[in-house]
Amino acid sequence: MEAKPVSGWLIMFLAVACGLIAANLYYSQPLVGPISAELGLSPRAAGLIVTMTQVGYGIGLLLIVPLGDLFENRRLIITVIALGGLALLASGLATTPGTFLAASLFIGIGSVAVQILVPFAAHLASDATRGRIVGNVMSGLMFGIMLSRPVSSFLTELTNWRVVFFASTAMMVVLMIAVRLVLPVSRPHVRPHYFELLGSMARLMITSRILRRRALYQASLFAAFSLFWTTVPLLLAGPDFNMSQAGIALFALAGAAGAVAAPIGGRMADRGWMRPATAIAMASVPFALMLTHLGDMGSGFSLLVLVAGAVMLDFGLTCNMVLGQRAIFSLGAAYRNRINGVYMATFFAAGAVGSALGGWAFAHGGWMLSTAVGAVFPALGLLYYLSEYIRPLDLPKAD
Repeated sequence: MEAKPVSGWLIMFLAVACGLIAANLYYSQPLVGPISAELGLSPRAAGLIVTMTQVGYGIGLLLIVPLGDLFENRRLIITVIALGGLALLASGLATTPGTFLAASLFIGIGSVAVQILVPFAAHLASDATRGRIVGNVMSGLMFGIMLSRPVSSFLTELTNWRVVFFASTAMMVVLMIAVRLVLPVSRPHVRPHYFELLGSMARLMITSRILRRRALYQASLFAAFSLFWTTVPLLLAGPDFNMSQAGIALFALAGAAGAVAAPIGGRMADRGWMRPATAIAMASVPFALMLTHLGDMGSGFSLLVLVAGAVMLDFGLTCNMVLGQRAIFSLGAAYRNRINGVYMATFFAAGAVGSALGGWAFAHGGWMLSTAVGAVFPALGLLYYLSEYIRPLDLPKAD
């Protein structure tokens, strides 16, 4: 498929679709308490509710997303959305911890449809507009991630947590129909064997310096992002702030403002400002974590700086993600899905580590230890990035 001008309404559709699908990964994050209480999951094991979704997403990134380089993309996207929709329905109907955790695993696998849609958008775009278009689509994805928490909290406050999963099931059914009607057919030009695809992913990570570096840059930020959003609800619900579920939802809603970084990052990449933009994005994350300690914890001022820190952290993460995708999608159209799968799997694995360490750090040292542990990841990533000035990355010309 040759790159042609892409209509604004199609980009809007792709952004909305990505947001709706990506939200499925995070609906359960602020609902760990009520879900574990109703299903009889122990407090020690409650973190598995989030972890199983992330594990499923990682499996899907490595095993399902590469199929975009093998099969017709529209049909594959519909099939993967259908799998996620069935898992959402099973979650809403679950009556035992085992059933819910198994369904959570498949919610994660089904959510990787979004990572077939993003390379699809990049494939539709010309080189001159690829960063802008990927940025606009990614802004929808990031808004979906960040709005999922307040939406699920508000719905649970008004009804119960099961309604969240039933509502999302209905949205996935509507989305499958819309994808069938709206998206064009996209078939790969080359059809390698499936196991060749999987083997090539490891080779891409080893041989491509651009992919390796961009994946590790984003991994360092996403670990801090996951740690922050795993622990900040615990802080806000604790004795310092004593917030209700609705209050925590409003906080998450304010933090979603950082998603505006996606189109900004895409435009900066298109203008050739990749290196300074990356430096700003990566430095903003540890700075955001340090910012959250200003003021007396529990005061109105400390709440304001927590919101500011959340916005800045989300801004840095989102901007760097789009910069990374703009770089890796320039490596070649024939294996964009595999490249994206490796890229996303790398930093989602780091996110799972960040979530696990966040819960442990908060239990042992409160917010101070949590943010200290969280800042280590982007600090190391920033040091790794600075070594790029010794041997700069040369981005290839687009296909």
